[in-house]
Amino acid sequence: MLKFIELGARPPDKRGPEVRRRDFDEIYREFDAERAAAQAGRCSQCGVPFCQVHCPVHNNIPDWLLLAAEGRLEEAYEIAQATNNFPEICGRICPQDRLCEGNCVIEQAGHGTVTIGSIETYITETAWRNGWVKPVVPRSERTQSVGIIGAGPGGLAAAEQLRRQGYQVHVYDRYDRVGGLLVYGIPNFKLEKDVVARRAELLRAARVTFHLNCEIGRDLTFEELRGRHDAVLIAIGVYRARDIKAPGVGLPGMHPALDYLIAANRKGLGDPVPAFDDGTLDAAGKNVVVIGGGDTAMDCVRTAVRQGARSVKCLYRRDRQNMPGSQREVAHAEEEGVEFVWLSAPEAFLGEDKLAAVRALRMHLGVPDATGRQTPQPIEGSNFTIEADMAIMALGFDPEDLPRMFGTGELTLTRWGTIKIDHRNMMSGLDGVFAAGDIVRGASLVVWAIRDGRDAAERIDHYIQAKLSADAKPASRAVA
Repeated sequence: MLKFIELGARPPDKRGPEVRRRDFDEIYREFDAERAAAQAGRCSQCGVPFCQVHCPVHNNIPDWLLLAAEGRLEEAYEIAQATNNFPEICGRICPQDRLCEGNCVIEQAGHGTVTIGSIETYITETAWRNGWVKPVVPRSERTQSVGIIGAGPGGLAAAEQLRRQGYQVHVYDRYDRVGGLLVYGIPNFKLEKDVVARRAELLRAARVTFHLNCEIGRDLTFEELRGRHDAVLIAIGVYRARDIKAPGVGLPGMHPALDYLIAANRKGLGDPVPAFDDGTLDAAGKNVVVIGGGDTAMDCVRTAVRQGARSVKCLYRRDRQNMPGSQREVAHAEEEGVEFVWLSAPEAFLGEDKLAAVRALRMHLGVPDATGRQTPQPIEGSNFTIEADMAIMALGFDPEDLPRMFGTGELTLTRWGTIKIDHRNMMSGLDGVFAAGDIVRGASLVVWAIRDGRDAAERIDHYIQAKLSADAKPASRAVA
């Protein structure tokens, strides 16, 4: 270990922008064994590992880096999967520059971070190739069952943990594939779909039952679901696009980010996508403007490049240092030809019968708001116009109207529309109904959904076992 003194940080080889902008393949090559061991050996084995502290699932990162450096990859995988149900997925899509790698001690000391995400991916891919990844087999089966609404990362993590305890687990999802936004919201160049599909097959092998194309409130009532299971977990994420208020909103050519990404991903999966085939959701040959500065906006601009857009611009009201998305994603996008228009916000959308341009205002950053971030303020008279055939709104996501969707008014919601839970037991106001992931915390990272799913599984186990214990107690006799 401690090779950071003599060896610099070197991620896996990255395909050149002119090559990768022509396809949807992942942009990084996988480490080979020698280079993975060398990069893992750069770890300083800190007494207080800030990489682990800043990882939402608290991965034992120094431990599996040490084992990888020594070539003990099966043991490294066992430690990696002990805290994370999907290490190969997090290794690819986590914003490590904001989490583990950004808080690496040797990075802070100026030596360059340990390439944690790439090594995590290498360890897990090696485990898959060698057959070390096995479906969960509980020590004993329980008769109690749990229904999980949502086959995204939070629901899947909870499903695996509950199967580990022997519960009969049923996962319900409105889509036709397992994975949620891992499949339909994240482009292939970040996460190829077979990576998600093999995890789904592993869960099926562990006897998790999936009910796909099943929407609660339409195909099955919420009360029917509660009647089927001893506990229910709601892990549906947040899908409703945030609105923008400006003249011209609603012109043909304006699209929510998720509609655009789902169409692109479905097309890549070989599904029929009429809105793509007729050109509505295809960026080919168009001047595209994406509005927003998060990771979803980065997915949209980089997808538009690959679809053959004439130009791609990202309009964001703050500067580069204050954008919420991964700085690595911004760098990748710039390499691929995306133009960022910082400190700018849309004022109006122009066109007669379809979108023709976006009129924007220059902004400056004023005093910090309640969150500590500087508030963007418009600069009077700074209007400018950007030619646009397609505008993609990537302004974030809010929860759907759950009482209407589920057909029940009994769920207690917060003022943001998320499910209100008791954070000590993760239970909603309904007995035996739990909630986890974005539907509780708001739009967040995949790794946080995994953490919440794992925590929810533990709380559900405690709840069911406590009920069984209470039911097993004999009734006390009255004293004469």
